[in-house]
Amino acid sequence: MESTAGGAGQLLAISDLHIGYAENRALVQNMRPVTDEDWLIVAGDIAETVADIRWVLELLAGRFRKVLWAPGNHELWTHPKDPVTLRGVARYDHLVALCRELGVLTPEDPYPVWEGPGGPVVVAPLFLLYDYSFLPAGCATKDEGLTYAHGTGIVCNDEFLLHPDPYPSREAWCRARVAATERRLAEIPDTLPTVLINHYPLDRHPTEVLWYPEFAMWCGTTLTADWHRRFRVDTMVYGHLHIPRTTHHEGVRFEEVSVGYPREWQKRPDPPGRLRRILPMEVGTGDRGTAPGLRGERGDTR
Repeated sequence: MESTAGGAGQLLAISDLHIGYAENRALVQNMRPVTDEDWLIVAGDIAETVADIRWVLELLAGRFRKVLWAPGNHELWTHPKDPVTLRGVARYDHLVALCRELGVLTPEDPYPVWEGPGGPVVVAPLFLLYDYSFLPAGCATKDEGLTYAHGTGIVCNDEFLLHPDPYPSREAWCRARVAATERRLAEIPDTLPTVLINHYPLDRHPTEVLWYPEFAMWCGTTLTADWHRRFRVDTMVYGHLHIPRTTHHEGVRFEEVSVGYPREWQKRPDPPGRLRRILPMEVGTGDRGTAPGLRGERGDTR
């Protein structure tokens, strides 16, 4: 594992930049570190095209001491507006190669150790996907859950754009990612706490405030429900829900760090695009409350 040189830096985080919106692109242009030692976590959903993903990561890697990226579902989409037509694992591998070219750490790289204030802590970007195990109430299977979701009109665009090739399904890809990641996390020395980064929360509790609870099917897996305890998690960093807030679950801090869409963040009192400090912990960190919901308009399930 790679170590930092220490110092007075901060471990910062952001996700769901969605720079296809001009307002969000402008927010990214203004993101800068506080000190030369600051690290930045980018927890997925930068954009849908490889060119936009490159632009963001290259910009941020040039400003921060270290950038760590965990993929969101939007990066994994094979979108008709992207000339890069790779699907599934091949697309993910292409993005990992891009990150390595830029010096950005990915879930495929050795986990670094943060030794700045609040350290030492292993900072681990993960790629786990979801397996439809966060089912709607009254549903016992994926098919029942999807039928219910189609009936409400709340269906994630992953169903049309996120391909699992060469796996037979997204849930099969998820299970493979969970098994491989679990083995790696088990190798971390027991003496070190962790900051785990994944686009989706490791536990279902953050999805309980969704306006449309059926969307939880595309938000994680029950296979990781005990990881915050098993792997000595100091903070679990995630995005995807577009409900930026802090919660605590079984004594562990969960930080949702998304920007979201302009129509969402324009309604909030806090300035948009603020980088969330993970370490050292902000004084008075607690549940920041809930935003109105995951998506501002019924049926918008980007």
